[in-house]
Amino acid sequence: MATGDIDISLYNTVTEGKATILFPKQNEVFYNPVQEFNRDMSIAAIRTWSEIFLQEKRDRIEKKIQKVKDEEERKKMEASLNEHINAKNFTILEALAASGLRSVRYAKEIPNLRQVVTNDIEAEAVESIKRNAKYNGISEDLLLPNRGDAMQVMYSTVGTSKRYDVVDLDPYGSAAPFIDGAVQAVSEGGLLCVTCTDLAILTGSMHPETCFGKYGGMPLKGTFPHEMALRLVLQQLQTSAGRYKRYIVPLVSCSIDFYLRVFVRVFTSASEVKKAASKMAIMYECSGCHAFATQPLGKIAMKENGHERHTPATGPVVNEHCVNCGNTHHIGGPAWGSALHEKSFVAKMLNHVKENEKNYGTHQRMKGMLTVIGEELDAPLYWTMSRLCGTLHCTSIPQVDLFSAILNAGYKVSASHCGPLTIKTDAPSHIVWDILRAWVKKNPVTMANIAQNSPARVILSKEPSIEVDFTRHPEAFPESRSIQLVRYQVNPTPNWGPKARAGTKRKAADK
Repeated sequence: MATGDIDISLYNTVTEGKATILFPKQNEVFYNPVQEFNRDMSIAAIRTWSEIFLQEKRDRIEKKIQKVKDEEERKKMEASLNEHINAKNFTILEALAASGLRSVRYAKEIPNLRQVVTNDIEAEAVESIKRNAKYNGISEDLLLPNRGDAMQVMYSTVGTSKRYDVVDLDPYGSAAPFIDGAVQAVSEGGLLCVTCTDLAILTGSMHPETCFGKYGGMPLKGTFPHEMALRLVLQQLQTSAGRYKRYIVPLVSCSIDFYLRVFVRVFTSASEVKKAASKMAIMYECSGCHAFATQPLGKIAMKENGHERHTPATGPVVNEHCVNCGNTHHIGGPAWGSALHEKSFVAKMLNHVKENEKNYGTHQRMKGMLTVIGEELDAPLYWTMSRLCGTLHCTSIPQVDLFSAILNAGYKVSASHCGPLTIKTDAPSHIVWDILRAWVKKNPVTMANIAQNSPARVILSKEPSIEVDFTRHPEAFPESRSIQLVRYQVNPTPNWGPKARAGTKRKAADK
């Protein structure tokens, strides 16, 4: 380890993964250990993506070789294939690097990486990056410190061949100001990694108008705020990318602790951008019983000649008042209405973590979250047990009973990684309430304790429209539950969450 002229006595050291980072003792710089999970997940996602990315590049070159008719020329090209597809052949930009911890870990833990450009606008941060790179024995060929405005650094790649294969945005707060540059700075098929820690805004718990101003969509805070937050950010990514004939493919979208983290691939295709409207939706949530519905903004029909015809969608999908309880609806979005994850990628990433547990300090939680995401039903939004049973003022129904009843009725169901006791299902809201009505028949509520204008009175006044079967269904026991994985984080310390911005300058080291 090359320490050079670094006076170690002036610094506190923190080791995470293969990196050891120096923090000046006299400065108000903090290390947030909770964010280790973010960095572990990022390394696993980039490593999984890089294998796919480099194999795709190899396949394209091999396809070109096969088209060469001259056998001798083809053999020459095959012999030089490895030169064309140099293993160390992708780059990363960490646009907001602070201490450089994340970049140092990338440089030491991600194979086939040609260079990570580690950028920050603060001179002190860049000095910290240089010091930490030197302390960890990393050359500037592999980790290049850079002082600059993040947007200018990303915009400088537009119209050039110098786009970054991975662009990582991990700001203090909202990533919204950096999205426009990021969607242009990432290479074709590259990976865009985005963190947002302003969940109070994105989940609608305060200032929904601020959320609309930043992200172009209204939040809904009732039952599914954390998934809604993910969908608002993905909507903004696609809307920004679409201006440049680009589109996103979400690989993994994670609601984690006090922030969210999404990993999306970015491609260029004018025809795919045209499909974006059909992937966006308005979300409706009943103000009384919290039943929800989604309304796509566009639809695609196939013409007789086989071409696609894009038109506005028809609707609305809800009545003026909720069919279940008679209350009005809150309207959210527009938001991403398509898949949050690419299941094949999730499976590869999970397999990678299982094979490399020793490399990740948070591997138990990584396996738990990725397993739940892999099981997660590709249906928008979710119910919660507390909302369902709280609405009817009834005793809580065991989750396995609710899941079994939904499955026995012919629908699909899963939990959401966004939180425990969540229910994602393709069953319409009236079926869900039918199941709860049948539960209440077995476990009566005291109607005298329910207000006259309560949604519970309206819902319970109706008879179930289906024969509800609570017989235990084998698919009601997901693998993640049966093997006792750490599926949902328990707060490890008091006052746990995002720490305050360090000092008057942005020196936060939780990157």
